[in-house]
Amino acid sequence: MDPKLGRMASSFLALLLLLEGAMFSWSPPPPGPLDRLFQYIDVHQDEFVQALAEWVAIESISGQPGPRFRHELVRMMATGADKLRRLGASVDVVDLGSQQLPDGQSLPLPPIILAELGNDPKKPTVCLYGHLDVQPALRGDGWLTDPFTLVEVDGKLYGRGTTDNKGPVLAWINAVSAFRALDQDLPVNFQFLLEGMEEAGSVGLEELVRREKDRFFSRVDYVVISDNLWLSRRRPALTYGTRGNSYFTVEVKCRDQDFHSGTFGGILNEPMADLVALLGSLVDSSGHILIPGIYDQVAPITEEEIEKYKAIDLDLEEYRNSSQVEKFLFDTKEEILMHLWRYPSLSIHGIEGAFDEPGAKTVIPGCVTGKFSIRLVPHMNLSVVEKQVKQHLEAVFSKRNSSNQMTVSLVIGLQPWIANTSDNQYLAAKRAIRTVFGIEPDMIQDGSTIPIARTFQDLVKKSVMMLPLGAVDDGEHAQNEKINRWNYIEGSKLFAAFFLEVARLHASNDRNPP
Repeated sequence: MDPKLGRMASSFLALLLLLEGAMFSWSPPPPGPLDRLFQYIDVHQDEFVQALAEWVAIESISGQPGPRFRHELVRMMATGADKLRRLGASVDVVDLGSQQLPDGQSLPLPPIILAELGNDPKKPTVCLYGHLDVQPALRGDGWLTDPFTLVEVDGKLYGRGTTDNKGPVLAWINAVSAFRALDQDLPVNFQFLLEGMEEAGSVGLEELVRREKDRFFSRVDYVVISDNLWLSRRRPALTYGTRGNSYFTVEVKCRDQDFHSGTFGGILNEPMADLVALLGSLVDSSGHILIPGIYDQVAPITEEEIEKYKAIDLDLEEYRNSSQVEKFLFDTKEEILMHLWRYPSLSIHGIEGAFDEPGAKTVIPGCVTGKFSIRLVPHMNLSVVEKQVKQHLEAVFSKRNSSNQMTVSLVIGLQPWIANTSDNQYLAAKRAIRTVFGIEPDMIQDGSTIPIARTFQDLVKKSVMMLPLGAVDDGEHAQNEKINRWNYIEGSKLFAAFFLEVARLHASNDRNPP
């Protein structure tokens, strides 16, 4: 070959390689803006912790209907709205009216917050969903401290709502406030949807999203939810699926009044005995659901899925220890993950109407109600599951020849959710995680149910992603719930980096449309 042609060919090849590298390689955002944002968040972290303490102090319990807690919920929503206004956001506090309870009581529903910050048509719009209500908590239930007083011990911030979900919502606000405080241009337009009834079935939320899908949500490009946990203590994760939930009650009634066991014991069908037999017929000691046909609709596990499970960094010993469990039902990582994410599970939650206080009381309850739920997975159909449950319990009850009355009710019905992990925001989140934490995230599913994900997917039809901040041992819904200061502060940085990455990808797509 002519030497001159050889040099030209080498130069052309080098140019092609350079162009390929520019198209497919990734480099973090310029250090200047991020460094200043990260430094600001570090310097102001005590202020951010104090803000979390103020939110934790509000007993915004949604699952126990009553005037006091509803007042606290309304106060919590007002506090959240004020926080967003001070960011410069326009805030709409949407009144949802009242809720009629089964006992005839009517209580006001807490409002839903719709807020917007920025309306630049050249920028992408990212919407955060979060909830400001919490699970019930009492010091006497096993909490080591007052659940509504934030206490920091060894870098752990204890208090109800710290990880579920007040801490992550504030982390998002912390990130936005860093841009504002440093007079940096907001990389994206922000929208906020904050509700106060997530822990009680998100009453009124779906109707609002349906009503606003062509107005408030019409400009949304991406929806982010940070309402779940990592699979480990130190490795971040991205979540692309959740199980659904079907929550049932089964009531067994003889009469409204209780009985004296010395006067009536041995001469009637006791409701509690019937109920225990019914609940005991639902699941065996290995976790296998005994309701006929319940597994028939479950999507088969693919080899590709199993390979994903193998790639996940899960230390079973650490997971068991952090869960404070002596032994799990399964021995391998893959089996545990599949039974958490890809198979249905049945859990018995409690019995209403029975004597459950300290001491001895020789009473026969006249009416008792058992509560249980089934976590749903693709492709289970809610109406089919409801029919299967009722048929099974009716068959078991009929064999007991009891003179009592049994009533089975579906209280909550929520479908599972699966996301498209090739969406731009999943790529942006992976890049942000590498920037902040220096590692690749685990790609995980979540065994719990987050209803708004499926609602957004079905109604708004926009990309939905779950970007958790909390560690696996945070204890959401449990006693001594906490979020680590490290997760809370680094999570605030993660959101800041994520905003910048979303903006970069959006701008790149505008320059190079498909």
